[in-house]
Amino acid sequence: MKNKWYLDSGCSRHMTGDPSQFLSLMPLDGGTVTFGDNGKGIGEIGNKSISFDDVWYVDGLKHNLLSISQLCDRMLNVVFFKSHCKIIDSRNDQVLFVGKRLKNVYVIDLHDIDANICLTSISHDDTWLWHRRLGHASMSVISKLLKHDLVDGLPKVNVNIDSVCDACMKGKQTRVSFKTKKCISTNRPLELLHMDLFGPMCTLSIGGKSYVLVVVDDYSRFTWVAFLAHKNDALHAFKCLYKKLQNEKSLTIVSIRSDHGGEFENNDFEDFCIEHGIDHNFSAPRTPQQNGVVERKNCTIEDMARTMICENDLPKSFWAEAVATSCYLLNRVMVRPILNKTPYEIYKGRKPKISYFRAFGCKCFVLNNGKDSLGKFDSKSDEGIFVGYSTSSKAYHMYNKHTKVVEESIHVVFDVTNPICFRKSCNDDDVDAIGKQIKDINLKEDNTKEAQDEKNEEGKHEEVQQKHELREPTFPRERSYVKGNEILGDPSKGPAMEENRMCRKPVEPAAEMVNRLYRVGSRKLSQLS
Repeated sequence: MKNKWYLDSGCSRHMTGDPSQFLSLMPLDGGTVTFGDNGKGIGEIGNKSISFDDVWYVDGLKHNLLSISQLCDRMLNVVFFKSHCKIIDSRNDQVLFVGKRLKNVYVIDLHDIDANICLTSISHDDTWLWHRRLGHASMSVISKLLKHDLVDGLPKVNVNIDSVCDACMKGKQTRVSFKTKKCISTNRPLELLHMDLFGPMCTLSIGGKSYVLVVVDDYSRFTWVAFLAHKNDALHAFKCLYKKLQNEKSLTIVSIRSDHGGEFENNDFEDFCIEHGIDHNFSAPRTPQQNGVVERKNCTIEDMARTMICENDLPKSFWAEAVATSCYLLNRVMVRPILNKTPYEIYKGRKPKISYFRAFGCKCFVLNNGKDSLGKFDSKSDEGIFVGYSTSSKAYHMYNKHTKVVEESIHVVFDVTNPICFRKSCNDDDVDAIGKQIKDINLKEDNTKEAQDEKNEEGKHEEVQQKHELREPTFPRERSYVKGNEILGDPSKGPAMEENRMCRKPVEPAAEMVNRLYRVGSRKLSQLS
């Protein structure tokens, strides 16, 4: 009965008292299972074909127990019959295990080859699904989240740190890194903020932005991003962030650190820092290592965004949505070294919930909730592509293939079993619509620039002419009042004034008037002589 496992509905964890069952075992202090003073541990059991993680070792336990609640958490249904039981995948109704009834208990043999292959496949699929949902976070990060129970909503999946993701290799591969710093320089959030700007991008975002301002809290590593059309918008973005942070926390910003970029090193930025008592530090010229916190964060965000865009073959104009999603995910899944907590938990004071996460670029349907006048038999939803999360409300961002815009809605249904490629799922009109939006933005900026240049040139030309020419003022050759107006006449004179005003002769041009007076004067002088 060594490989026999009993299904137990009252057991909160998979448990065994046989240490030889474990492929790996880690000592564990405390926990929800206690049998006197017996030692406890947590590890992985199985063989080359199958493995269960999060299995508890309880010294002295006589039988191997499989927790039904833990199986259900893995999206598996357990159905009991008179002589046997079945473990079924709830997503596709596939039977994974068939157990036998021995007297009054149900038993499963882990060496059932067919079942092992099925369960391994399902576990593998779950792992890669959550790898994609977490923005292609590394397997080591997912392992830390599970090991230290840092987030809520992440199911127990089998993590192989040596697994290789093709999209990650295309989007993230780098040279060998150097050793990290093993101490924390600050004592609380907002004591030091690292700032940097990256861009301009070769392609404008859907909103017409070219730059990204990245701000990282040194203590928690919590990160904020702001999208800018021009570099000189950095100060305005930082002012908005400053007000937001002061409202969120009762803590003040002590100092900020940036490079010597013109968007940071200017009189306006310095005046703002002096006014609010912020110490502005600069890294040495051409020494990005002195501001390595934000420089590394830039690289991580860019890699994650690039990977998600490459995997789904999205147009590059979606880079802003990918960057915003990357920042959102990193705040909730990255583990702060030394503190062993996520940036979200350190900054917000509570563990993040990630059960609502979805894979960037997956197919989805959004409810047409009053946006269009629907007929009785018109479709109630529009097909779209998931492109991120709202930071101001509990909602998702999705690209609506019908309206050709990015919308925010909570009424979204996701097709998690059918990852899609943008260029395969969208017709040419969808791609052309996005391209036209970017083209219109470029054309608008070009026209504005050309109009401004023409205006400046005309101004210069007129200025030169005024310097070299003395032109006679021009007057309209004919001016008559067709319609009466009380402001132009005396209302007390009534219709007569209206008639006189309507019959008034046109005003003569100045030159003709001068000539006429000259002729009249000459004629009178000749008469006198």
